[in-house]
Amino acid sequence: MIENDVYKQDWRNRGRAHILRYVFLKWTFCFLIGILVGGAGFFNNLAVEYVAGFKYVHVADLMLQNRFGMAFAVFTISNFVLLMVASIITVYVAPAAAGSGIPEVKAYLNGVDAPDIFSLRTLIVKIIANVAAVSSSLHVGKAGPMVHTGACIASLIGQGGSRKYGLTCKWLRYFKNDRDRRDLVTCGSGAGIAAAFRAPVGGVLFALEAMSSWWRSALLWRAFFTTAVVAVMLRALIDICNSGKCGSFGKGGLIMFDVTSDHVAYHLVDLPPVILLGVIGGILGSLYNFLMEKVLRIYSLINGKCRAYKLLLAAIVSILTSCCLFGLPWLAPCQPCPAGIKEACPSIGKTGNFKNFQCPPNHYNDLASLFFNTNDDTIRNLYTSGTDSVFDKFSVLVFFITSYFLGIISYGVVAPSGLFVPVILIGATYGRFVGILMGSRSTLDHGLFAVLGSASLLAGTMRMTVSVCVIILELTNNLLLLPLVMLVLLISKTVADSFNANIYDLIVKLKGLPYLEAHAEPYMRNLTVSDVVTGPLRMFNGVEKVGNIVHILKTSGHNGFPVIDEPPFSNSPVLFGLVLRAHLLVLLKKKDFLPACVLSSGNASACYSAEEFAKRGIGKRDSIDDIELTAEEMEMFVDLHPFTNASPYTVVETMSLAKALILFRELGLRHLLVVPKSSSRAPVVGILTRHDFMPEHILGLHPFLLRSKWKRLRFQRSTLAKYFRSFILGRVSADPE
Repeated sequence: MIENDVYKQDWRNRGRAHILRYVFLKWTFCFLIGILVGGAGFFNNLAVEYVAGFKYVHVADLMLQNRFGMAFAVFTISNFVLLMVASIITVYVAPAAAGSGIPEVKAYLNGVDAPDIFSLRTLIVKIIANVAAVSSSLHVGKAGPMVHTGACIASLIGQGGSRKYGLTCKWLRYFKNDRDRRDLVTCGSGAGIAAAFRAPVGGVLFALEAMSSWWRSALLWRAFFTTAVVAVMLRALIDICNSGKCGSFGKGGLIMFDVTSDHVAYHLVDLPPVILLGVIGGILGSLYNFLMEKVLRIYSLINGKCRAYKLLLAAIVSILTSCCLFGLPWLAPCQPCPAGIKEACPSIGKTGNFKNFQCPPNHYNDLASLFFNTNDDTIRNLYTSGTDSVFDKFSVLVFFITSYFLGIISYGVVAPSGLFVPVILIGATYGRFVGILMGSRSTLDHGLFAVLGSASLLAGTMRMTVSVCVIILELTNNLLLLPLVMLVLLISKTVADSFNANIYDLIVKLKGLPYLEAHAEPYMRNLTVSDVVTGPLRMFNGVEKVGNIVHILKTSGHNGFPVIDEPPFSNSPVLFGLVLRAHLLVLLKKKDFLPACVLSSGNASACYSAEEFAKRGIGKRDSIDDIELTAEEMEMFVDLHPFTNASPYTVVETMSLAKALILFRELGLRHLLVVPKSSSRAPVVGILTRHDFMPEHILGLHPFLLRSKWKRLRFQRSTLAKYFRSFILGRVSADPE
């Protein structure tokens, strides 16, 4: 918060009614976020069910008529068109909508305000393109895009309307600041997970554990209220569909996997396979991250060429996916329908465990039952209890290998795509495979093995424990799984952490977003803040010439400038405060200049309102190039004192870099002024920004740290991790580090 004189006067003018209005609006906004995000989540699921449902029904009809070539053509062309629609509107309308959006939201909550990530265009494209991408049989999910969708809705509500369209109100000005908007985006991200999985508590914990860099108890209450509204909204909409008002496909895919046994019995003999699941999940998860990072690096080179290359990559992935999904089920033998089951066999249409595919009557293809479904329905089939004999070992293994690599190559296409559901699907498949291998040596149901497999792979890729545990429990609606899920999560995360970082941190780094970690690296304790401050430092006088302000703004890209008072306004040079570029642009546009270098005699609050200096909404930002000044105006002066934050955070130049990093991150700063140890020097040595704490910047200034014992922990590989990576690359090293 920039506490200049205008801001302070505005707060002094607010009475009790203003404060009550502010509190009321905070809760009202959370309610609106919950309603809108819940509606968006329901729409996404229903739209995917309808689009994918019509596709699968039409293909199934052609298969029943033995028109296999036409069925393949319809399946492939449908998937191709859907993914092309998603890719084209993403590329040409809102490029910021590509991917899951979780890395961008996570970076924003860390203090990185990337352009257009929360715009109205991004929101609309995110919803429409994600429906098309998921319906195209691509191995992507809806959960990640729902987090981004929730954050977009929260940001648009919190920006206080739109001046461009005349949709603004004086009341909404209270939220035109970074702090309140950040809190709303946090609530929106939690609401997105709640809408994706019908997991309100899991949504709050996800926002706390994986997204937010700053948290407090008041925010916990509001986030919980928001996700509770989402849960109620979804329940009301699902009841409408259950009454038959949503059409042919309104009852499927509504996220809840309430399919496990009501009585989960496990004994001490079952712990070894559960521990094995955790270990394998950690290894597979870290391998998934490793391969994903390599593939995304290649994709970034392709996507960086031109738009045509982005669309070509999406087309290739779509055709490859369709060929795999349609061709591989032919490898599986037909099996007779099991006797005494409640479900129709073979199932005709979209859902069901028993797909007929190319089989004769009263037979089903278990591999087609996995491939020819939406991801949600396939997960439900794998989680279902009492189906130990439904899926063959060979079919599950083929499906696991295919899903594992399709999930890796699908994420980087230029379309909204999530990682949660593919990881849950892959984990469920490998868990079911382990259950089949255990056979009679374990008393656990194969559906339970699938649930534990999903938990282990989620922990292995995303490194979340508490939130994933609660989400899994809310997904399956079975609290009896808690001890086993906790054990699997802890083991899997521990194993995976020895290899690499979580998938979202890797993507944040690949995108070049300057994310600040919660901890300082050891080498930072050997450096002081003066070791990383680089010049030249641009400063303003308390009363500055207009021409100097324009020159500095045009020749530098800095957003904050120290303001120094010198004689005759002070006895000696002294730091008065910090002024922002955005506020300087407001002053230049207003053109309330002074003819001489003297202090302003007027009251700044009478000429300027706090709203003029408030955080701008999404849209075109002011630029110095848009301001036209005459030669006479360039020779005039501006008194910066009323518009300068007179109490900026400062550190002494001898403070350790590690200590400064913790201060910078915990307080959510953008600028940290460095003052000298001696009073005989200039009042400001430099300014620390987020860039100065980045490892690339620090190690570039001090490359000897790479060779010292204080090098970054991330550059150090454990012996186990090195052997693992060497195995992947096909050259096992005999001389571990």
